[in-house]
Amino acid sequence: MTPPSDPSKPWAEWHQEGMGPTQEAFLELVRQTKDTKQYCQNIVWGNLQTPDYARAILRLVVDFHGFPDDIEDGVAARTARASLIGTGERTYHVLLGEGALRRNIGGAEVMRGQLARLLAAFALPGLTLGVIPDRAQLDIYPGNSFGIFDGARVEIENFADSPTTTDPEHVATYGRAFDLLARGAVYGGEASAMVQSELRAL
Repeated sequence: MTPPSDPSKPWAEWHQEGMGPTQEAFLELVRQTKDTKQYCQNIVWGNLQTPDYARAILRLVVDFHGFPDDIEDGVAARTARASLIGTGERTYHVLLGEGALRRNIGGAEVMRGQLARLLAAFALPGLTLGVIPDRAQLDIYPGNSFGIFDGARVEIENFADSPTTTDPEHVATYGRAFDLLARGAVYGGEASAMVQSELRAL
């Protein structure tokens, strides 16, 4: 198996092997990473997804692309990322677009469980969780979701592929983009109140 920290094997190749191998490879990347910055415009960050939410997301991916249907293996590996939060001096700075709180993934019951999980996550050690309100005036166009791993690797989320870049100039560009997006985010009680509001609305 190609080490997931080596970007020579594209995620498109992992996807053809199934959700289990893909999510196991990404879990290993998460294990190796000490500092993560993640921007999720429209869905909840994978490390905080409940099993039901992760299952619904992976079902959409498998059905759209026709990947091997080993969703339960993928769910197990994806939700295992949560156990790394607060361990090994790892730090996470996560930005969720307000749309991630409202996007109906899996139905109302699934979303209730997911939003409740987000509320609990505000107290997790090593995690800084921000929400970018829809009405926030941004200092940069929203762009696609992406993650920055130890300031050296960027994972970008697209429909057709999930490109990885380790080019220092590209990584620096995404770092600047993250900092500008973070200016529009709210944190702490204000962010928690937004999640609570969406939970009450379901």
